Amino acid sequence: MAAGAFGGWHLSRWLGPGLPVYDGTRAPDAIQTGTTLNDASGLSSTPVHKHLTLTASADETLIAAIRRELAEARAERRALNVGAARHSMGGQAIPRDGTALTFANGGVEIDSTTQTYRVHAGARWSEVIAALDPAGFSPKVMQSNNDFGVAATYSVNAHGWPVPFGPMGSTVRSLRMILPSGELVTCSPTQNADLFNHAMGGYGLIGVIVDLEVEMVPNTRLVPTFDVLDASAFATRFRAAVDDPDVSMAYGRLNVERAQFFEKALLVTYRETADQTDLPAAAGSGWMAHAASRIYRAQLGNEAMKSFRWWNETRLGPALGSGEATRNALINEPVRTLDDRDPARTDILHEYFIGFDAFDDFLIACREVIPASYQEFLNVTLRYVAQDTQSTLAFAPQPRIAAVMSFSQEMTQRGEADMARMTHALIERIVAIGGAYYLPYRPHATLDQLTAAYPRAVKFTQAKRALDPDLVLRNNLWDSYLERL
Repeated sequence: MAAGAFGGWHLSRWLGPGLPVYDGTRAPDAIQTGTTLNDASGLSSTPVHKHLTLTASADETLIAAIRRELAEARAERRALNVGAARHSMGGQAIPRDGTALTFANGGVEIDSTTQTYRVHAGARWSEVIAALDPAGFSPKVMQSNNDFGVAATYSVNAHGWPVPFGPMGSTVRSLRMILPSGELVTCSPTQNADLFNHAMGGYGLIGVIVDLEVEMVPNTRLVPTFDVLDASAFATRFRAAVDDPDVSMAYGRLNVERAQFFEKALLVTYRETADQTDLPAAAGSGWMAHAASRIYRAQLGNEAMKSFRWWNETRLGPALGSGEATRNALINEPVRTLDDRDPARTDILHEYFIGFDAFDDFLIACREVIPASYQEFLNVTLRYVAQDTQSTLAFAPQPRIAAVMSFSQEMTQRGEADMARMTHALIERIVAIGGAYYLPYRPHATLDQLTAAYPRAVKFTQAKRALDPDLVLRNNLWDSYLERL
């Protein structure tokens, strides 16, 4: 099962009423007016003036359509923003009372000589894998699930679990982007580098991306090893695994039973097998993934099932499912595998980035803050993120451990208030030890916490205002936080 693939949401809540669910086909351009959009939280219902789905290839037709929508939004003094799966959880891809664009085109062109692929901004990672896999290649870095858009991944600068890489933005060679003025620019680490760095993790506030040139690596057959250890020993062992040139992928988990909360860790590492011939096609969800999803859901309010899941992941699972798999098969997993199917609850993600030397302090903070809430804590996956020297809003200015947490929250005022209190306390503790929190999730942080975690937020805001004096490109991240800087 793909590491970190714990975030199943009701697709109706996620995509909002009337929005197209991607099913492998492409619908013609569609316009909805006077509608609302939501995101993965189900808690961000936001009115929009217009939702427009654009299906054109990354050519003059698409460029003209983007320019037309930008000009219209500016003339009407409305916001505009682009989204894909809208996997964010606080309206980061939704322009209030504005124009919401969704791209629906999966164009991918491979250049095996340079080991790169040119991809439409709206392509989903499932489409990238489908294009690369027959040619023997794999995305160098992508999110842990395949449902999301490539440009969206760059715009939140998400990371994956292959090692020893940084966020996905570090694998982008160049991109074409339309600025709020309507100008089409090519950006790379050496050409229009400031724009490139602002847009990487810039949440669509700098420009509208048309297409990207992204690095790929050979697809390989891998075999896992599983090591159970004390949580206090995890950072050292994880660092050693990341530094091992034979390790291609790695992740960890922590035990979430309240009686032994964050006391034990599981480290999973993948290495190439000797035989790299006749690789099978990347498959979808296997029976192990679906079985694990049912066990995962059964943890809700059930400490015995949490104990069983830990035993399953550390003992039974490795014995039954520790065979070989290709790199592409491991990352070709949709989030809907773990759909919770409960209209009264929603899955809420947190993510924190901690230095290796601060990991013990992170464990202490989590033990003191999380069990004191009444949130149902279901999972934490630990991944590696290499140093990010590019993105203005970098969450890993040094190599860090990324802790991806999944909670099941009541969809009530009480549930939201308790989540906000717990999130604020957790961010405060983690920022105090030099860490950061991830911006795509629920907007429970204070402005002071954001600027402490992202000290270049003021620089980003100044650059955005200079590029977009009419503030056409906006979303809830801007409205709630950055506008106040």
